[in-house]
Amino acid sequence: MQNIMDALHLAFRQQDAIYRIGRIFQSLAGSGFSLKKLIALFTAFIEMFGCVLFDSPLTPLGEELNLDGYRLVFEDEFEGDSLDLDSWFYRGSGPSRAGFHAPSQTKVKDGNMVMTAEYLEDGEFGPGWYAGSIALQKRYCKGYFEIRCKCNPGTEFWSAFWIQADRPYDHDASKGGTGGAEIDIFESCSNPKEKNAVSQTIHCNGWDDDREHIDSRLLGKFKGNNIYDEYNTYGLEWTDEEYIFYINGVETARSSFGNGVSQVKETILITLELPDEITHEKDYTSQFTVDYVKIWQK
Repeated sequence: MQNIMDALHLAFRQQDAIYRIGRIFQSLAGSGFSLKKLIALFTAFIEMFGCVLFDSPLTPLGEELNLDGYRLVFEDEFEGDSLDLDSWFYRGSGPSRAGFHAPSQTKVKDGNMVMTAEYLEDGEFGPGWYAGSIALQKRYCKGYFEIRCKCNPGTEFWSAFWIQADRPYDHDASKGGTGGAEIDIFESCSNPKEKNAVSQTIHCNGWDDDREHIDSRLLGKFKGNNIYDEYNTYGLEWTDEEYIFYINGVETARSSFGNGVSQVKETILITLELPDEITHEKDYTSQFTVDYVKIWQK
């Protein structure tokens, strides 16, 4: 089977769409009849064709999140009227791609943290497109990381919740991910053909002889529930052995891509990303709304 998929040059996410049929079937056979799992098996079979033929997003169909043995070590529900700068810092101030990340674009109001993408004539760094980017002051190694949010609608700009080491793209420092990786818990797809879907990816370097490029594995593109108008949760369980990704408490993918999981403390980030080129009219705006961020560790 693997030789056939390699011969067809299927990407990892497409191969995994095929393999998840077997995983669900094994789960169904092992636990006895379950209408829910039977529906999941049927859904996985239908969506497998869409993923292989058209690279379509998949419905989360894995195991449900279980936090037994974990304790809550951080939470911010963004109450009050300003960002808690004892916990967070503004990141990436100044030019970034086709615009600027600036503190002015991150506000706390009505129990949410809101990042806004917009064109400003009188912005901190001059006229241009602006968006928000923040990171936690404290760094973490392993645990379960979760955000509850509404992604920004529209194209070009995109919402993201991710974890980054100091030098994940450096061949000698990353060591294939064990010395640090970039773990994209979710990025909202700005492609209008993939509406209501997010991607989940791991980036690292040093697991092969390629020193010139970042090594990446797009684990998959997965569907949420009306992600621009309703709150969804996106989570990552970073264990000793692997990364396990979740949407709304249901597993989407798991991987130990590279030489294994990161063994170093990394930075937790929330960003409204700027594209390389912006074609919107200057009256365009888009907002990324975050209800909470929580972290559990064993």
